[in-house]
Amino acid sequence: MNSAFEKRTAPWKDIEQHVGRYGAPYFIPEIIDHASGSYLYTEDGRKILDFTSGQMSSTLGHSNPEIVQIVQQSIGRLDHLFSGMLSRPSINLCTKISKSTGDLLPKVIPLTTGSEVNEAAIRLAKVVTGKFEIVSFNRSWHGVTEASAGATYASARKLGVPGSPGQLSIPTPYSYRPDFINADGKLDWQKQLDYGFAMVDAQSVGSLAACIIEPIISGGGILVPPKGYLAALKQKCHERDMLLIFDEAQTGFARTGNWYAFQHEKVVPDILTLSKTLGAGLPLAALATTAEIEQKAHDKGFIFYTSHVNDPLVAAVGCTVMDIIERDQLDQQALKKGTFLRKGLQHLVDTHEIVGDARGRGLLQGIEIIKNSATKERSERLGNLITARCFKLGLHMNIVCLPGMGGVFRIAPPLTVSYQELEEGLQILEQAISEIEAEI
Repeated sequence: MNSAFEKRTAPWKDIEQHVGRYGAPYFIPEIIDHASGSYLYTEDGRKILDFTSGQMSSTLGHSNPEIVQIVQQSIGRLDHLFSGMLSRPSINLCTKISKSTGDLLPKVIPLTTGSEVNEAAIRLAKVVTGKFEIVSFNRSWHGVTEASAGATYASARKLGVPGSPGQLSIPTPYSYRPDFINADGKLDWQKQLDYGFAMVDAQSVGSLAACIIEPIISGGGILVPPKGYLAALKQKCHERDMLLIFDEAQTGFARTGNWYAFQHEKVVPDILTLSKTLGAGLPLAALATTAEIEQKAHDKGFIFYTSHVNDPLVAAVGCTVMDIIERDQLDQQALKKGTFLRKGLQHLVDTHEIVGDARGRGLLQGIEIIKNSATKERSERLGNLITARCFKLGLHMNIVCLPGMGGVFRIAPPLTVSYQELEEGLQILEQAISEIEAEI
């Protein structure tokens, strides 16, 4: 047996003695042995439906046969190169990403992870503008490296050490929990946005470089900005000569029903960052921007030189992912399956007191767990209990467990998920909710 997969009689002893902790709890009480399609399989033989596509990354399901094939073919031909060399897979990936944006963002840099590509985007914005202040949502998650962590307010800030200078936040549009209310009692997002940038202007030292956001705020609880918000945000940025960065780690490559979430509102960012959904489970990211911005960055000496920039193996995988999405029209599939999923989630809202809201787009959706509908008080405890019960029943769910933001399930099955699997997941979720509800 391959030593990497050698089974031991006491795996948790090995974990306690040898596995370092990196912030996320090991909340799954079993060892995963293998995965296929929409399912995980434990060492004990249990079959678990994966409603999160791994870490929202296995876009085409686990161990997709075409991805396995391209990895096997590519690793025997080109796996890794000196970073200053180019290969046909890397060139093809850049070309395909450019074409997928309608050539609106034609210059592409392939990288490795979400944190890394956001780091690159923020550095690019600072170099191009000659400024250093970065604005992001107060419920944001963009990574854990220096600049990406600085733009992250959902977690990883309270470490007691200095972070990147010039980090500013604006309120996150949250329609279910509005902080600025209009005459109809709904979120007044324009007033909220005006307030946010008034605070930015008051705090800025006059060096506003960029604003980075997710078009659907995932870590903050699957929050879809109201129609018109993204266009107004872009205007606020350009009025201040700031660049607008869209982090589409989780929303890119057909998950929301379009190739990119920005296409729903036809608001094109100055810089687009992509990761997770591009690599089908392998580490691949990309930055896309305009020719003008790329030229300015080059002229000013921009550098983001890594050991794995332009790696051919993962680039070949990314090309295959995009080919499959286009061939199988998975963007349209995500819209149709998303409608089916939303209907099932809305049923939970309508029939269960502790399910307060269902929201999202395509195959990136969420539900919010509350104590009761009268107060709408979020319940992290109930959410955690439902998560554990789901896993026991054979469904892996991802609950937002960030401080002050818990109680929201993020649902992101593979784009290849079947209607039967969606129905299975919804049935298990409802059973878990019903059982926990009966116990409180």
